[in-house]
Amino acid sequence: MRQTKKNKASLPGDIKLPSPAYEIEQLILHEESTKHHIYKVEDFFRLPEKSRYQLSPDGNLFAYLGPYKRRLNIFIQKTTGKKAKRVTTVTDRDIAWFFWKDNKLIFGKDEGGNEDFHLFAVDADGSNQRELTPFNGVRIDLIDYLEDVEHEIIISMNKNNPQLFEPYRLNIVTGEIHQLAENTDSMEPLDGWMTDHEGRLRIANKIVGGTNATLLYRPTEDAPFQPVLTTDFRESVTPLFFDFENEHQIYIASNRGRDRSVITKLDLLTGKEVGEPLFEHAEVDVTQLGHSRKRRKLTSISYTTDKRQLHFLDDESKKTYQRLEKELGGYEIAITAMNKDEDKFMVRTYSDRSLGAYYFFDKKADTLTKIVEVSPWLNELDMSTMKPISYKTSDGLTIHGYLTLPAGRPSNNLPVIINPHGGPWVRDHWGFNPEIQLLANRGYAVLQMNYRGSTGYGRKFWECSFKEWGKKMQDDITEGVQWLIAEGIANPKRVAIYGGSYGGYATLAGAAFTPDLYACAIDYVGVSNLFTFMHTIPPYWKPYLEMMYAMVGNPEKDKDDMYASSPVFHIDKIKCPLFVVQGANDPRVNIDESDQIVAALRKQGVDVLYMVKYDEGHGFHNEENRFEFYKAMLGFLAKYM
Repeated sequence: MRQTKKNKASLPGDIKLPSPAYEIEQLILHEESTKHHIYKVEDFFRLPEKSRYQLSPDGNLFAYLGPYKRRLNIFIQKTTGKKAKRVTTVTDRDIAWFFWKDNKLIFGKDEGGNEDFHLFAVDADGSNQRELTPFNGVRIDLIDYLEDVEHEIIISMNKNNPQLFEPYRLNIVTGEIHQLAENTDSMEPLDGWMTDHEGRLRIANKIVGGTNATLLYRPTEDAPFQPVLTTDFRESVTPLFFDFENEHQIYIASNRGRDRSVITKLDLLTGKEVGEPLFEHAEVDVTQLGHSRKRRKLTSISYTTDKRQLHFLDDESKKTYQRLEKELGGYEIAITAMNKDEDKFMVRTYSDRSLGAYYFFDKKADTLTKIVEVSPWLNELDMSTMKPISYKTSDGLTIHGYLTLPAGRPSNNLPVIINPHGGPWVRDHWGFNPEIQLLANRGYAVLQMNYRGSTGYGRKFWECSFKEWGKKMQDDITEGVQWLIAEGIANPKRVAIYGGSYGGYATLAGAAFTPDLYACAIDYVGVSNLFTFMHTIPPYWKPYLEMMYAMVGNPEKDKDDMYASSPVFHIDKIKCPLFVVQGANDPRVNIDESDQIVAALRKQGVDVLYMVKYDEGHGFHNEENRFEFYKAMLGFLAKYM
């Protein structure tokens, strides 16, 4: 799964700038700067000075991430003060996430992009930093940070078996770990856990027969888990949290018996839904339900159409949001953190043209204080708008997406970058995207489409992507290009494709299966061979392998289709210049996926630029690597577009 060394004699790894392509970019940068404001790559991808604010439980301290020696570390300051103190000293890898627990900060960090996250703790004054999970090759996930239980959190980790995760209660002071349940059956593994409002582990999920899921429940932690209901993996029953009044009922997001997910309530003793759904939408899935822990009330439901939408269930929450909207209404508003008393809040604003700012809202004092702009060096008036669009496919589906046109330029006959998202079972959202804004700033239009299989549009839309990698899923992307050309927006001779992960696969598929459509292509940690991809997945994906077979293809039963859909077997069709980018420690898309396509194409004499970073995984996180990649990308596009 992880590879840290390659034969650089056959496949050169790190490219060094300036390259010829980069020099072309610099010439264009000088020429274009006389026409409109051009920003540097560093402006879009430098680490923010202050971001991801969290409030201490008592509401008296901020914690945030900021750079120290080009890596994100934790800083704290008083909510009434200005001076901040750095409390961690991490220099090899960014702190990926953190949260408050008591008067301590718990944070997660991996090594070189391997995604084996380890937990660390540090006191709020910066003292007593220690690792809580010193286990090699083990991945840690958080189940519950136990807001009302001192010193303890509940985590899951695959310490006993790389394929299986088990729940543990962890004391962050003593380091003592107590296992809460066993997960020993690799044929019918447990794959999810949920606590009640008192922090007791009472819900689990089991994979049955490879493609079915059984929801399990127990009334106490001493009782055995009992089955509640079983569904095919195509139907979702996602536990959200327990009802406040009835300890045998939970709120769920579910599409059982429906096409689109709704918010409803489930009785754990009968396995039946209780009453009518709390909320449903005619066009999109609804899966997010908010609640007040202190007041024990439901607060709001959020869902996404073209943009995020809110449906309020509680007058107090609605009034709070309206109070914020009164001052910040020109932006999207999100409450990102609060204190235990729920009267002090961190508020984040954003838009498609701005990363926005953080604000501190004191509800009792009714004061809203601006803390920091996330990227003040970017003038949002220079940025481009992200316009929701839709188009029809040849087989009658509606594909939704976003079109970003370069600001201050005519919207016709433009060079265009097609940017399919990764996943593939996720979706693109409206908001500020530094990649998109960088490309628009250089004069490119960018089309992002939520092709079939993208989540949020119902079960049928998701299911019609099954075993369609390189086929109908790719057709959705191709027809997006054709729509842009028919609308007069795209110059048909100046269309490129760029994507990461599944988007990288779609990039290679586009170059191989529609070779006359693209002037050049950029594959970022993408799959090239569906057979080797299936054989090199992380061990903790193994329990889902039958589901993967159903969605992507079975290497034995679907051999011909998978061969037809693997770009590496069709390199004779690829004509356009290709740029391949890979992290050597990628646990999801093994470096062999990039090595084999590059080696095969170079034998064919196709121009391939290959960048490998040996301290990265599934995408580049270190600041210096992002700078180098995007500079090379711009130079590559300038040369071939």
